[in-house]
Amino acid sequence: MEKRVRLSRRQLVASGLAVGGGLLVPALGPWGFSSARANAGQELSTDLLIVGAGPFGLGLAAYAQAHDIEHRVVGVGMGFWRDNMPEGMLLRSTCDWSLDPLNIHTIDAYLQKAGKRCSDVEPLSRGFYLDYAAWFQQEKAIESTVATVQTLVREGGEFVAITGDGSRIRSRAVVLAIGFGYFAHVPADLAAMVPGDRHGHTCDFVDFRQLKGRRVLIIGGRQSAFEWTALIREAGADAVHVCYRHDTPRFTTADWSWVNALVERISVDPGWYRRLGPDEKNQLNRRFWEEGRLKLEPWLAPRIDHSNVHLHPHTNVAGVDLGGSGMEVTLDNGHAFSVDHTVFATGYRVDLSRVPFLSNGLLPSLRVQDGFPELDTNFQTNVPGLYVTSLAATRDFGSFLGFTVSVRAQAKVIGDAVRQHLGGSAAVAHAVGGLSRRRWVVGQI
Repeated sequence: MEKRVRLSRRQLVASGLAVGGGLLVPALGPWGFSSARANAGQELSTDLLIVGAGPFGLGLAAYAQAHDIEHRVVGVGMGFWRDNMPEGMLLRSTCDWSLDPLNIHTIDAYLQKAGKRCSDVEPLSRGFYLDYAAWFQQEKAIESTVATVQTLVREGGEFVAITGDGSRIRSRAVVLAIGFGYFAHVPADLAAMVPGDRHGHTCDFVDFRQLKGRRVLIIGGRQSAFEWTALIREAGADAVHVCYRHDTPRFTTADWSWVNALVERISVDPGWYRRLGPDEKNQLNRRFWEEGRLKLEPWLAPRIDHSNVHLHPHTNVAGVDLGGSGMEVTLDNGHAFSVDHTVFATGYRVDLSRVPFLSNGLLPSLRVQDGFPELDTNFQTNVPGLYVTSLAATRDFGSFLGFTVSVRAQAKVIGDAVRQHLGGSAAVAHAVGGLSRRRWVVGQI
């Protein structure tokens, strides 16, 4: 039985939920995400299973719900954002990068309810985006059940997801919206230099209170490296060293205004990117790379302009020696200094073999190139009914799929493809004013 609680008006306002007389809502996790635990050992079935409850999974769930596609989602609501991004983090996304493919429960709509404008909240913070996502989930009545998928296989023409508690979820189609978490990249040669208890990737190193009075080395020189630098210094670190192989990026606002039209094109012509010639793809990816990689947001500049922040451009780590005062780091320019911890701001690299529930099941059946799945123009793999989106789809759909600007477009393409895969029987209504029956989300931990 799902636990339900009645919240006061003040509690509802604080959580960002809509307020109504006598509103009864499911028990809430952090940021108001609706959740409940499934009974162990259940046999469940659905038409569509969505693995991942981050922005891409929630956007697709909203589209499936609006079109009366029976579905379940495996994933803690915005779990990676909550657990693997630091408090105080600011985003590079804008107010028009909303989750709703139906363009109803947008960031602007959320702000209007609060009597605010986009200019009041930019740059958007992680906390704000989590509040918006929780409101979005509540408005769409997407309820979350917590479970862990350990294996995904095919049996008798259906997919079967087996969870950690022994439950089995049968489905006719599956969408993998697994985001970034499995793909954190740390170069092996650098990891080998630093003791395992003295380093972590940015996605694993998000509680900076432990670094008060400590000395930190950050390896990497793009946005995340500099933002972690600012947050770690503000948390009271004694010193922060930043080591990177290139010029220091310019502190100037990134221009994403040209991106929206290209992303929206995916929803009406999902194959346009793959039809580009090699030179055209390189030019487009170069422009995206220049905005995201060669620029740092200007609000970072004053936060790192301090005497205890040391930038080391055009350098590599040549060696690390353990000593009585921590780790003695030597750079390839001969400069040396002591630190207590190392943070790898070395990005993400897609490799489906690192996804445990695929390695335990469907991976041998998938066609993969350089770690990426081979996808058709509907995000479908070579296994009929299995779709992949978000970061793992960037090879076939462009760098846009690594950003939330693509949430709405991918939801439309995949949602329509799933309807066709299911034979059209699930496509009942386009209206979203009322729901014929509840849809459930199964939460991954």
